[in-house]
Amino acid sequence: MTQTPVQGERIGMVLGTEDATPVTFWFAVAPGASVSMDDLVVVATRKPGGQPVHFYGIVDHVRTRHEGVTFDSDVQDVVAGLLPASVSYAARVLVTRVAPENFIPPQPGDEVRHARGDDLRLALSADKMKRSFPGGLLADGQVLPINYQFVNGEQGGHINISGISGVATKTSYALFLLHAIFRGGVLEDRNEGHRTRALIFNVKGEDLLFLDQPNREVEGVERGVQAAKNLPAGRYELLGLPATPFRDVQFLAPPKGGQGDVIVPDVEQRSQGVTPFVFSLREFCGRRMLPYVFPDGSGSLNLGFVIGNMEEKLARLAAGDDAPYLTVEDWQPDTEVLLSENLRFDEMGKTRIETFGALVSYLEYKLLEQNEGEGDPRWVLKQNQGTLRAFVRRLRGVQKHLSPLVRGDLTPAQAARYRPEVLKQGVQTTVVDIHKLGAHAQSFVVGVLLRDLFEHKERYGRQDTVFVVLDELNKYAPREGDSPIKDVLLDIAERGRSLGIILIGAQQTASEVERRIVSNAAIRVVGRLDLAEAERPEYRFLPQSFRARAGILQPGTMLVSQPDVPNPVLVGYPFPAWATRRDEVAESVTVQETEDAGKDWLGL
Repeated sequence: MTQTPVQGERIGMVLGTEDATPVTFWFAVAPGASVSMDDLVVVATRKPGGQPVHFYGIVDHVRTRHEGVTFDSDVQDVVAGLLPASVSYAARVLVTRVAPENFIPPQPGDEVRHARGDDLRLALSADKMKRSFPGGLLADGQVLPINYQFVNGEQGGHINISGISGVATKTSYALFLLHAIFRGGVLEDRNEGHRTRALIFNVKGEDLLFLDQPNREVEGVERGVQAAKNLPAGRYELLGLPATPFRDVQFLAPPKGGQGDVIVPDVEQRSQGVTPFVFSLREFCGRRMLPYVFPDGSGSLNLGFVIGNMEEKLARLAAGDDAPYLTVEDWQPDTEVLLSENLRFDEMGKTRIETFGALVSYLEYKLLEQNEGEGDPRWVLKQNQGTLRAFVRRLRGVQKHLSPLVRGDLTPAQAARYRPEVLKQGVQTTVVDIHKLGAHAQSFVVGVLLRDLFEHKERYGRQDTVFVVLDELNKYAPREGDSPIKDVLLDIAERGRSLGIILIGAQQTASEVERRIVSNAAIRVVGRLDLAEAERPEYRFLPQSFRARAGILQPGTMLVSQPDVPNPVLVGYPFPAWATRRDEVAESVTVQETEDAGKDWLGL
């Protein structure tokens, strides 16, 4: 392999007073040079036969101290000029690559230089990356490439981001990575732009409902950062990315509560461009959504048996028709149920079930009330009354949360129009807003949509790549316990990359997330961490010095670990070019949106 000449400026020499090994060494910083943590350096040495060997590495520790004095208090006399002493300025390097792979140690006195240009590419193994996209900027303004083949499933897949909520900016970095993938040119290499999608779950506030709107603050913020860091150009320009919002976005939100013909999304900050989504009662039964009503799992073997039995019974009940509601002929509810559930009858005298509450009442009748309290033997299947009551009690507990989402009082046209379609033609990014839903309803929506996506990919194969952005993984896939949604996430983590489903998962504490989900992520990212959490085994991929630093990382900086580079790299990323709340939307866009809302209201 022909080595590229060392191009960076000389910044020091390898120390002879500290051990130098093929994986780590110290160097003395030259007078007038400046070295800081996260600098990438290169050292050239020679084997006894004269063959060159290059060491590429990252500075993980720097220190200064006086030489020639003994006691700590001697510093006062040195400063006063009473004692002679010199300042030792040294840095420790963690080696990221040896080329060629002759693992001899560097020699004391070997020159150390900043890695620039081709040396930087070798230090970050960019020469091994057939396809890459920008993952952020190093401290000196150079770009960190991320190997796309370890993201899209070719060689590895999935991205996991950990950090303290509100400080680590996990979602912001996940969106930046999506923007870099969509607009960084990596998809155009194989003409994959039209076949790569994103499904984003919005779990906090309405921050993600403006991804398609330009951020009016980005230009001023980026100018300030460029001046403060003395960068040669703006961060978006250095990254090779446009400072523009996301394109081809659809926004889905749950409907406001209440029955009626008018179905509107339950959002406050955005009045246009948001589509409500609902599941018809027949879809709920026919597509076997009942297990996702129980996000904490079945709780017991007997209860799990009841859930499975009811799932099968409801699927059979929904077969043979396509109306959004269900009709049953073996239920004649009393007056109280008729009034509370607003039940109706069809022309054949069958009871029409149009609400989730009515469905629960029907199940309660079949399990606990029919045959003078014994229930229908074909539905009960010899299960004891306590288990059946626990099942109905749980359904009643989630009824108020799911009633707006699961409805039978729809026309066939409404059921088709408001059915959530995350792979809609012409849409690249789908944002599903679930922040206003209760915990049970959130888990239900996430579980059902991910299950449907996974089954779709199993049927049709890897025709396109879908990135799924999901925060709060510790809630949906906790380390302890089992649940249907956890099983879906495990399937995605273990088999999803072969089907083209890539999980960009985030959580505050990786130690509380199912191990197999975290360990299957090829790209690991860490923002600000609690120092106690940083000592957990899940963060052993970080050297000790990086774990200590994770407790003081500022918003907008991340530690990124990828398979091609054995040590993590600190990067920064630019301010979002898309609005993250209504007051960040450009004024001209806000005015146009107001005019459009007025026209819709007037029917123009």
